[in-house]
Amino acid sequence: MPQQKILAAGNHLRLVSVDGWEYTERTNCRGVVAVVAVTEDRQLILTEQYRPPVQRRVIDLPAGLAGDIAGEELEPLERAAKRELREETGYEAEGFEFLFRGPTSAGLTNEVISFFRAGPVRQVDAGGGDESEDIVVHTVPLATIDEWFTSFSPATTLVDPKVYAALHFAR
Repeated sequence: MPQQKILAAGNHLRLVSVDGWEYTERTNCRGVVAVVAVTEDRQLILTEQYRPPVQRRVIDLPAGLAGDIAGEELEPLERAAKRELREETGYEAEGFEFLFRGPTSAGLTNEVISFFRAGPVRQVDAGGGDESEDIVVHTVPLATIDEWFTSFSPATTLVDPKVYAALHFAR
């Protein structure tokens, strides 16, 4: 087994090297979740927020960390998905189904994300994230979502590729 060397550590991440391959690891959670949420009238629920690493706003799925809250370090992934959907978007779902899991960027990080399908969903409050987040919620008709994506300028707003993968499960 190759030996891992810690190169740097922050509050939430560390930079490590294994056999000369440098990558990051999350240190503050047990997993990452994303939710493919569709309303009864066939609208996909998306979030938009500023992301400092890319210096732009990003359109994304409702998503977040599991086990990142003190006292909830063993939070089940499905419960985290339900919490993130409600917290970020103000929506709740009657049903949740695990879809798949996979790496977010296998050459850069050991992070693996678990996708859940939620639906049908209904709005129960405004959403917008917790006190550290500034999230805009979008409900986009699946019938016109491709045209909707073209309304954003890549100079100011990016669409996370996970959204395109989610369309496979939403349609």
